[in-house]
Order: sequence, then C-alpha cells, then structure tokens
Amino acid sequence: MGWFSRRAADRTSPTKLDREATGEDLAALEAFVTSRHGVEFYLEPETTATDTTVVAIAHDGEWIRRRTGSPRAAAKIARRHAVPLYEAARTGYPERMRAWNRAHPERRAR
Repeated sequence: MGWFSRRAADRTSPTKLDREATGEDLAALEAFVTSRHGVEFYLEPETTATDTTVVAIAHDGEWIRRRTGSPRAAAKIARRHAVPLYEAARTGYPERMRAWNRAHPERRAR
C-alpha cells in the first residue's frame, strides 16, 4: 500500500508562506523607528503561515508588525538604529502595547 509513502512525501514539501518580506516592509520598520522614540523590536519566529516578523513598539505603546525575512535582517535594522531586539516568545510583549490596544480599539478592526 502507498499510504505511508505519500504521507512522508507531504511532510518533506516546503511550507508555502502567505508572502515573503519586501523592501516596503523593511522601509516601514525604519520609518517607524525614525519617527518615534523609545522603540523596541520584538522578534517573532517564522510560522507555517507567516515569514519572520518584528513588532516595533514605541514608548507610548503604538506598534506595527512587519515581515523581515530572517532574524538576521531584523538584527541588522536594530543595530543600525540602536534599537533593542527581544525574542517575543521569551520576553512577551510590554504592557504598554496592550494598554495602547485598549485605547485604540479601531486599530484592531483592520
């Protein structure tokens, strides 16, 4: 029977992401960093649906999430702008981000 051989072949196929990081994604992160102060980066690992992403959070909790393509690309932007880079899975997100989300419910509707 060929059931087991077909399943093994399915597991070895590469994951299809929704889209890869673009120059526009990286430019948006850089624009956020240069237009706000107290920005920190929170690295989110690649998943089966999304490429590696960074959440940039400003001092007041305003944030954006953009794809970076790799942790190395995120680290390069962080170094260039002297922004701390944390692993979101280890540190979690700061309370100021959750407070900003509560104060701006229209942002979640997008």
